Amino acid sequence: MTVKINLNADIAEGWGAYDIGSDAELMKIIKSANVACGFHAGDPNTMHRLCALAKEEGVSIGAHPGFDDLWGFGRRRIQMKASDLEHMVAYQIGALQAMACYAGLKVTHLKPHGALNNMAAEDEGYAMAIGRAIKTVDRDLIYVALAGSEMEKAARTLDLRLAREGFVDRMYDDNGNLASRSIPGTVLKEAKVATEHTLRMVQEGEVVTMSGKRIKVAVDTLCVHGDEPTAVSVARDVRKALEAAGVEIVPLPEMKL
Repeated sequence: MTVKINLNADIAEGWGAYDIGSDAELMKIIKSANVACGFHAGDPNTMHRLCALAKEEGVSIGAHPGFDDLWGFGRRRIQMKASDLEHMVAYQIGALQAMACYAGLKVTHLKPHGALNNMAAEDEGYAMAIGRAIKTVDRDLIYVALAGSEMEKAARTLDLRLAREGFVDRMYDDNGNLASRSIPGTVLKEAKVATEHTLRMVQEGEVVTMSGKRIKVAVDTLCVHGDEPTAVSVARDVRKALEAAGVEIVPLPEMKL
């Protein structure tokens, strides 16, 4: 039986006249795109352009909501009421749904960005707020959640479709969360290292943490961060290695979740 996995990337993270990342190149490698919705990055024209490109490349699209933090690229932790967070996420889903209509696409999933993703991985209130936004706006959206996190628990509690996520280019701490970017070596920029890390996740169901501990993970989708200069080379080599190992790369809606 062929193993299937989804390869996703965070894209459309420029703003106005400024572009971040190599979105056009990445879209030829990945099968699902997490589109920034205007809060941490992105704007209507960028979203429109990337939705059209996704249609051309046969890539499924998902909302990539973040904190309202252009200055910090959504990577600064913000404390807020769960109800405010829920409405903020719902608002961003709606923004992408509108732009997707121009490309004749349906938004298929949601994956939180940056600090919001990291906080929701540990905070039940944040995880549930995101889940409630999904359930209210479109309960068919797939909740993309760090494997083993509070977000995974929230998706199961709310009976939402769930895709457990692993990270191609990031190291983990001993709790199974992403190790802070402030720690040297937590972002994997060498394709060979990222490939070995990814194959271990998919084939052996485990990651080696920063301390050397082995922890079990189960993943349905793998993320490459599109804003990294090495994103294209890492994504290309990881996909080649997975396919050479007999793994089929498919859009997220084609996964049996």
